[in-house]
Amino acid sequence: MIAYLNELPLFIAVGIVLFVITLMCIFFMVKSYRAGITIGMDQTNLKRAITSSVTFSALPSISILLGVIALSGSLGIPLSWLRLSVIGSLQYELNVADIASRAYGLTGLRAAEMTPSAFVTIGLVMTSGIILGIVVSIFLLKKYLAKVQGGTKKDKKEGANTNDVLMIAMFIGLCAAYFGAYVGDFVHNGAFLPITTALISGIIILGFEYLINKKGMAWLENFSIAASMLIAMACAVLINMMMGGH
Repeated sequence: MIAYLNELPLFIAVGIVLFVITLMCIFFMVKSYRAGITIGMDQTNLKRAITSSVTFSALPSISILLGVIALSGSLGIPLSWLRLSVIGSLQYELNVADIASRAYGLTGLRAAEMTPSAFVTIGLVMTSGIILGIVVSIFLLKKYLAKVQGGTKKDKKEGANTNDVLMIAMFIGLCAAYFGAYVGDFVHNGAFLPITTALISGIIILGFEYLINKKGMAWLENFSIAASMLIAMACAVLINMMMGGH
């Protein structure tokens, strides 16, 4: 089935969508540059901003590429490429795809069990689920930003930041959900590799945090996520090979 998920028509369809999005990005970049010139901004500073933005965007995109590789084994390259190139993240896409596959009746995201109807269902759930964020943003984002950026009276009194608290709470929830699933899989099925990989990745991230915050190596921040994923995945492959896996 995985061969059918990488057919040329799918690549062409995805390529058209991403081509249009690329044109939109170029259009707004040119408009922004011209607007900067119009209001009297220095061209050297504008070019420097473009260069730094390209560098800043390219480095974190390594983790997105890893996400495409991780998803492509089950959903093929075109859909994985599309979902992680427009709106989405590996955490969301992988979680929703797994939920949709199990709801359909599969044992999980496994290419060997994938059928055309299951693939369409999973893709529809992934896409329709992320659209809700766009719709909510259209009507509520302005009000939400005003609240989290301004903070409540209590926040200002205590020196807290609502946005920081919400972001930390969200990531704690995500980590708890994923790590809990790994623990459950280990307890019930004896699958130690996912939880081991997560622990290795967490240890590596802590090492990066130490270097960034304690040693002043702020430039490592752009590499921390991608590096932790790569190292943890490499360790998982080595452990699997040592245990006789394939």
